[in-house]
Amino acid sequence: MANMNFNTSFTPVTVDPDKIYDHSFAIIKEEMGEHSFTDEQWLVVRRVIHASADFELGRSMIFTPNAIEAGIQSILAGRHVVADVQMIESGSGRKRFQKHGGDLHCYIADEDVAKEAKAQGTTRAIISMQKAVRLHEGGIYAIGNAPTALLELIRLVKEGIAKPDLIIGMPVGFVSAAESKAELAVLEGIPFITNKGRKGGSTVTVAALNAISIMADERANETK
Repeated sequence: MANMNFNTSFTPVTVDPDKIYDHSFAIIKEEMGEHSFTDEQWLVVRRVIHASADFELGRSMIFTPNAIEAGIQSILAGRHVVADVQMIESGSGRKRFQKHGGDLHCYIADEDVAKEAKAQGTTRAIISMQKAVRLHEGGIYAIGNAPTALLELIRLVKEGIAKPDLIIGMPVGFVSAAESKAELAVLEGIPFITNKGRKGGSTVTVAALNAISIMADERANETK
């Protein structure tokens, strides 16, 4: 076995959580350089970069002009948030949704969803989107793992069955991930946030969702 010697003399710049965030965001701003994102879009992009340490992913993000405002208004109106996988459910600050009357839901592990998916020979992600649309009007859909969930949601939108307030669609993977996001990027009539290519995932989807919910909280505090 190779002899591995590690340098243990490194001292963190700071151990203060708030200062770590501030320092990270300062580094991100410096290394990102010039970009074409609006100020509000940048607040989302920098959190995505912070969560992934991936500037290429950040630069590839696409927003409809009204996406962030639509998300803020949805949260403040107490609309629900639907996630494709439980990782998003556990990673999001759901208390920020609950204080405004909404909540965050994920149906992919529900017994009825699993039974229906098996009966139809399809994915639980697809059936979970169908269930969510039946249960909730509008709301935010956060999809970071399952391209089939995003493609199904797009289908339901095109057929007039679903009308989300905002779609955050950033699934990761090699099978249909890039293609599903390309379909979202040309979807008309629905605000969305997405990115180009295979990269994405639950972590960065949570980051985008949290950025919007923080902005919603700040908006609510301004009006008090």
